[in-house]
Amino acid sequence: MPLVKSSQEVTNSVIGENSFFTGRFYINGSLKIDGKFEGKSLQAEQLYIGATGKIKTNITANSVIVEGVIIGNITAKNRVMLLPTARIFGDIKTPELIIQNGVILEGRCMIANDLKTSAKNIIESEYAKDNLREDIIFSDSSSHRHAKKQSSQE
Repeated sequence: MPLVKSSQEVTNSVIGENSFFTGRFYINGSLKIDGKFEGKSLQAEQLYIGATGKIKTNITANSVIVEGVIIGNITAKNRVMLLPTARIFGDIKTPELIIQNGVILEGRCMIANDLKTSAKNIIESEYAKDNLREDIIFSDSSSHRHAKKQSSQE
């Protein structure tokens, strides 16, 4: 069931359908959830929420694929893929977000390679790089227009 094969992958675990798990769950490897999980946090390298899976916690993983229901925030180092039956109520932070038709999502999405830096700061910095502003571009012509407008009003 691994989503991505890696030499560091130690465990492949499943929380099966009709199973209920609570608490904190940390796994070094891949995890598939077809049952229900509620808790303080859920961390795994690769996480797959099956169509019958229901999660109520914040998730941290390298990659997340969702077919089921999540109430909580998702932070993924590589990608989040939401398949048509996914239902998410929470924020998503990831460098790559794939949303297929049919998904229901309510929350904010931050898509950036550097998840530690505010997307707002990155975008505002990019916007300001060219130093183009109206007062700079139109400084000569606006003063000329202003003088011309005043002379025509007299």
